[in-house]
Amino acid sequence: MEFIDLGVVPFQEGLKIQETAVAHISSGHWSERVYLLEHEHVFTLGRRGDVGNLLWEKGPDGQPVQTVRINRGGDITYHGPGQLVGYPHLDLQKRNYDLHRYLRDLELCLIHTVGQFGIEASRREGLTGVWTPSGKLASIGIGVRRWVTMHGFALNVNADLRYFQMINPCGLPGCAVTSMSKLLNRPVDIGEVRKAFCDEFEKVFAIETWSAGSVQ
Repeated sequence: MEFIDLGVVPFQEGLKIQETAVAHISSGHWSERVYLLEHEHVFTLGRRGDVGNLLWEKGPDGQPVQTVRINRGGDITYHGPGQLVGYPHLDLQKRNYDLHRYLRDLELCLIHTVGQFGIEASRREGLTGVWTPSGKLASIGIGVRRWVTMHGFALNVNADLRYFQMINPCGLPGCAVTSMSKLLNRPVDIGEVRKAFCDEFEKVFAIETWSAGSVQ
């Protein structure tokens, strides 16, 4: 298992990196890996996402925000700077072909991650993601190809929450969204959150890991 920090990556470039990983892992040429990154401002729509949940096409700065439809579950969500995005690529053929278990375990990783910072978060029955009494803290939308997982999660660390006012997050009108920095009332080092997530991912998925600074 490799953890690979990509830094800030345009969404389409991140999608190409994922597709390459899925091809190599499914063919047995690469080990499982988790890409950790931030994206430039973008809205993404899942396979059955309703474009009507995009309320405004321009951001708070007046600039248009790109919208991309992709092959993950879920409806519309936002990605942008200050948000830790993770794309785990796991071979579910080696993990009992259990996509539901993978999804629940990914939620658990994020709940434990923010718990390291004193934030109490939980699942919400009937909904995907990580929630707090103040609103949704992390979105999860996954896909699978040849039994290799793709897409993943977006955890709001220091994200500009105004962008969520431009959409019905996850197709839920009036859905409150929050961030770690808002809950803690201070800036949060995204590098510390990244490290905490890697620690929790190792525990939940019971793996041996090594980290790489960039994609070769």
